[in-house]
Amino acid sequence: MEPPKTPGRRRDRRGRGMRGPAVLPLAATGHRPPLPRSRRETFDRIMLDVVTDIDARWSEHLGLVEYAVEDAPQLPDDWDSGRVPLSSLVRGSGTRPTRLVVFRRPLEHRAADRADLEAIVLTVVVEQVAELLGIEPGQVDPRYPADDD
Repeated sequence: MEPPKTPGRRRDRRGRGMRGPAVLPLAATGHRPPLPRSRRETFDRIMLDVVTDIDARWSEHLGLVEYAVEDAPQLPDDWDSGRVPLSSLVRGSGTRPTRLVVFRRPLEHRAADRADLEAIVLTVVVEQVAELLGIEPGQVDPRYPADDD
């Protein structure tokens, strides 16, 4: 004779534990846990934070600048440099705005953790903005690491 079934209970095959969702449904808890961010979303958030801060301070001197993130640079077949570019700066002319592009994958490859990635993104953006303005990177943002030569 079979034992009576308990309503709402699932079978425990092979002793591996109960089957079912790992997270309680929305009705039981009243809220959903945040979805994990992808690496791309995390990078975009870091880039947005850095650019927003710098653009707020220097927008009147910079003029119209487009900021963009691309996964990797498109290198020509005859590229013979042993280094991969981390960013690209194309100065605007006439009605075309200046375009600052940061390449996500090369920067992520160089970073050990999120704090390191934030520091690298800040350094790259500050150096490009400093080149655009013709000033020292330390003047663009006080968080820029100083040279201790």
